[in-house]
Amino acid sequence: MPPTSSPRSVPELFLERVGRTPDREAFRHPAAGGWRSLTWAETEARVRAVATGLRGLGVGMEDVCAILSGTRLEWVLADFGILCAGGATSTIYPSSTAEDCAFVLADSGAVVCFVEDWEQARKLMGRRAELPRLRHLVLLDGEAAPGAEATADGFVISFAALEARGRQADAASPGAFEEVCAAVRGDALATLIYTSGTTGRPKGVELTHDGWLAQSAAVEKSGILEHPDQMQLFWLPLAHSFGKMIGTAQLRIGFPTALDGRVERLVENLSVVRPTFVCAVPRIFEKVHAKVAATAGEAGGVKRAVFEWAVAVGRKAAALERDGQAPGPFLEAQRLLADRLVFQKVRALFGGRLKFFVSGSAPLSREVGEFFEAMGIAILEGYGLTESSAATHVNLPWNNTLGSVGPPLPGMEVRLAEDGEVLMRGAWVMRGYHGLGEATAEALDAEGWLHTGDVGRVDEQGRLTITDRKRDLIKTSGGKFVAPGEMEGRLKARCPYLSQVLIHGDRRNYVTALCTLDPEGIVRWGATQGFTELTPARAAQAVAVKAMVQAAVDDLNATLPKFATVKRFTILPAEFTEANGEVTPSQKLKRRVIEARYQAELDAMYPR
Repeated sequence: MPPTSSPRSVPELFLERVGRTPDREAFRHPAAGGWRSLTWAETEARVRAVATGLRGLGVGMEDVCAILSGTRLEWVLADFGILCAGGATSTIYPSSTAEDCAFVLADSGAVVCFVEDWEQARKLMGRRAELPRLRHLVLLDGEAAPGAEATADGFVISFAALEARGRQADAASPGAFEEVCAAVRGDALATLIYTSGTTGRPKGVELTHDGWLAQSAAVEKSGILEHPDQMQLFWLPLAHSFGKMIGTAQLRIGFPTALDGRVERLVENLSVVRPTFVCAVPRIFEKVHAKVAATAGEAGGVKRAVFEWAVAVGRKAAALERDGQAPGPFLEAQRLLADRLVFQKVRALFGGRLKFFVSGSAPLSREVGEFFEAMGIAILEGYGLTESSAATHVNLPWNNTLGSVGPPLPGMEVRLAEDGEVLMRGAWVMRGYHGLGEATAEALDAEGWLHTGDVGRVDEQGRLTITDRKRDLIKTSGGKFVAPGEMEGRLKARCPYLSQVLIHGDRRNYVTALCTLDPEGIVRWGATQGFTELTPARAAQAVAVKAMVQAAVDDLNATLPKFATVKRFTILPAEFTEANGEVTPSQKLKRRVIEARYQAELDAMYPR
């Protein structure tokens, strides 16, 4: 299909990109011996095979196909293949339980589900009776060869077999692929993503082709990704709406993306891929900050002194530049020395070509943001919800305001309700929740404004600052409101050995905290203090560890009004985990779950 001036759907946007830059690199992925690249033309050939194969399995217009897999090249090929077959993509996190997987497949009415491997397939094999619409599982990794786990009716097929069928069908019916792509309407369902469910059963968010096209055009117009030699390293879950957003922006703009969802390989991949931008969540920056600060602290002596001096110099210079002032000659000379002694080594961890990080999903503490800024590493905070196709706001490299999530993308309207709730309206806001008319009416008012549930403020330049979740605001028994999210980030920034913090105090007479320790960090700290085999469980009871955390709490309290100060805290023996249902896949705390699970520990901090 030749390039069109105004694509009408994601398939047309995809084919337009292929037509514009067929020989340029599109994707890079791990392979035997290193990394392997695909051009846009090679990507199109594989997507064509997947789409045509799906049509052969009976997938029709707006039929839902799900993907249950970690981030990998085949995830992207499956997604584009579904859309180019006229279908709609639903996503499932690979960490989901069999029950949760079955819920999404049943609620969405999925007819095909791509599964990463046999481990994921087994979650669904015994639930076929509950999923009458599900016709096939497509195995991304491995073969659906005859064996104990295979089925005689062809319920499970391999990804390679699907592509082979598609290539054969495409050769037999030239032009059919293009005809299907051209028939996809802009108002058709493209994506059905289920919310992470921090407060209840997940809801399916319906997002259309029109919405993705409008958002990708807005990202391009913002200029954030204009650099001609951009290279993205993407490791976040593609099951999240953010992955879909950045993938559609990639089609519009054309930058290449290296894909590897294995978080344990992130540091290694940064040095090999040498990306120019990386999207991440605050948890990653908190971990890097904690490790760098702890390593310097544990080094002691001259190294610790040099590190602390360098960070102080960097902070001072960055603060002046933030206020529109240039550092004086002496301070600039100090910063150059600090850069040579400390900052260059930290930036080298990220490959040496990084222009900026983009951070989303949750607030980034100002302390952590300033720490990276001092080292010459920009973190651009952004904002959005699944209901708004992930991105509505983002800071820009040339206008980055710490603490804010930046101005709205072109075309997105924003206003504040009387209680400070952020309301948004725009072309890429959801059309509604799947099969939930009442919930849709609660979220989208008659004028089309999305009620986000977030509380914020907007400055005179239109930059939005999120202060907290409306439903997460703590109201003490004294009637004072406390924003827990901001306090949690600030406390973690003050103690590099803390992993997670949950601020508590709703309808209580003062504020308390549940804390967890970083397993690796606390072991390193213990070694410097003369402890042997210091596990998080043992550390939680250690007087010295409690004193260390108390010092950080005291430091935080000195900056807070009296009603918001943390009066007591409890250190738990293990981290909150996704496996235990305590955090979402994007690492947001499930507050209600945690508070219910640790009710006894919380009550103990409020003796009668």
